[in-house]
Amino acid sequence: MTGLPRPRRFVARTALASALAAASLAFAPSAFARDSAARPEAATGFAARDAVHGHGWMAVTANRHASDAAGAILAEGGSALDAAIAAQMVLGLVEPQSSGIGGGAFMLHYRARDRRLEAWDGRETAPAAADDKLWLDAQGQPRPFFEAVVGGRSVGVPGLVRMLEQAHARHGRLPWARLFEPAIALARGGFPVSPRLHALLARDPALRDDPEAAALYYDEAGKARPVGYLLRNPALADTLARIARQGSLALHAGPIAREIVDKVRKHPGNPGLLGERDLAFYRPAVRDAVCFDHRAHRVCGMPPPSSGGVTVAQMLKLWRAAPARLTAPVSGGRGAAQSGADLDPDGAHRFAEVGKLAFADRDRYLADPDFAAPLQGSSGDATLVSGLLDDRYLARRAAAIGERALPTPVAAGQPAALSDRPPAAAPSPELPSTTHLSIVDRQGNLVSMTSSIESAFGARIMVRGFLLNNQLTDFSFAPSRDGESIANRVEPGKRPRSSMAPTIVFDRATGAPALVIGSPGGPQIIHYVARSLIAILDEGVDPQRAVSLPNLGNRNGVTELERGRVLAPLAEALRARGHRVEFVDMTSGLHAIALDCRPRQRQDRDCRLTGAVDPRREGAVATAGKGER
Repeated sequence: MTGLPRPRRFVARTALASALAAASLAFAPSAFARDSAARPEAATGFAARDAVHGHGWMAVTANRHASDAAGAILAEGGSALDAAIAAQMVLGLVEPQSSGIGGGAFMLHYRARDRRLEAWDGRETAPAAADDKLWLDAQGQPRPFFEAVVGGRSVGVPGLVRMLEQAHARHGRLPWARLFEPAIALARGGFPVSPRLHALLARDPALRDDPEAAALYYDEAGKARPVGYLLRNPALADTLARIARQGSLALHAGPIAREIVDKVRKHPGNPGLLGERDLAFYRPAVRDAVCFDHRAHRVCGMPPPSSGGVTVAQMLKLWRAAPARLTAPVSGGRGAAQSGADLDPDGAHRFAEVGKLAFADRDRYLADPDFAAPLQGSSGDATLVSGLLDDRYLARRAAAIGERALPTPVAAGQPAALSDRPPAAAPSPELPSTTHLSIVDRQGNLVSMTSSIESAFGARIMVRGFLLNNQLTDFSFAPSRDGESIANRVEPGKRPRSSMAPTIVFDRATGAPALVIGSPGGPQIIHYVARSLIAILDEGVDPQRAVSLPNLGNRNGVTELERGRVLAPLAEALRARGHRVEFVDMTSGLHAIALDCRPRQRQDRDCRLTGAVDPRREGAVATAGKGER
């Protein structure tokens, strides 16, 4: 299973500043990520969910409206890719804090007919006018993070629509325009504001400063539209109708593109560098998926510029390579109750140590492979990926894991295949405003897609009913450290590093698909996905309980435990092992479909499907009705 060949080649408003000033991010992004005032997709509740079982087709997305839209397309005979497009257009409407046509995405697509897996890169790119001084002030120092997020300077070239358009040309079954009908109808007719959307609108300190967004989401007194308010977005309906008729050119050229550029370049507090040529010449990429064997399965994820696939792979390999005395499961096993007691102290310690080692390598090495020339050999970024995933290298790294916590920060390793002068390490302050969907169609085609506009409500710039991303803040703010260039520095046309980790798992013996999974959540996505994979593949935990387990992780610093979900004794047990522990919101949005595929006499497979929805968000499952196949 392989992918296709890769193509060659402001000052913040006072309200925002006051809300975020406690968390300066020039060199300490993890502090920002842990600061509750700066967590725009913070927890808004936890509602227990039951697994949903079905046959034929299934869609799991972050919102009932989006799942229903995907289900309608699948019921018509549409492909998994068709359903993903319909769902994504609805998601941009009903959860505008997380994703939309002003952002980007990473997608794994599996075609059952020839068992072909493609890794689609629709990540945003830096404008041609940007350089490695983008986030430096007049004194050459990195700007505080809260001064960068809001405004045009943080806006990258959107890639979502063009990626989906090109994927549809290969894998679509229904007409392109048909896929936009659910979102257009919902935008015109309106949808009730959900509790989560209301809460995030109410707490956001900057979105009201954009006149178009303020008129849509707030009343005349500046209060967020209440729960249940029928929200109509006719401007977005018109924009989607244009894209339905004209394709991605409606967004990347012409009047909409000019308006995007105008609002970015003329932002009153933080003007940006985006140009019309940047939009017109954007190209998605199709890359080789990162695949590795894990026990009885083959796990496949996204390659760079996402760090998700490689770092999840490192974590699972390190988990298995840890010293034999460290064998406790992270979940507590099959029979544990669904509570904070689910996390075994020894397993939690082991998982945190694995995270430290993997994130040390992530922060040093991973970036857009088209710009990582010093790390490339004759096979390009394959040298980097294979070096970081080499079993002997990871066995040496895992040998450092002991009964007590490793002091942080842990130094990155140096795989033998890489340069003698690796780049300097630099974490980047990704925020957890993202969405994920998992889809299976009746032919057995699969989509696992994670999309984002980065911060909640992106750059807080609205154009014709949709919000623009602030993905350029995913670059490292400093171009170098200690005389060494940073791999994830800003460069013209470059894609910022991401943690998005859409994942598809296959049975090693039969090649049959077994699991489609992914999550939003910024850099913590990696922990959410890795924890779920270990629980499901190693420990036999059912998918719904796996996505509901308490979250934890360590990004080469503090060991983070999910606030309100992890019990105090676990924290004390970790502190006794030398961990620095903090309770934080860890708002995952894991959406999974498990497939139990049993060969029939014909070539196709009869798959029993199980959908799992993260109880921390507002997701839903749609599946075939009774008797449908």
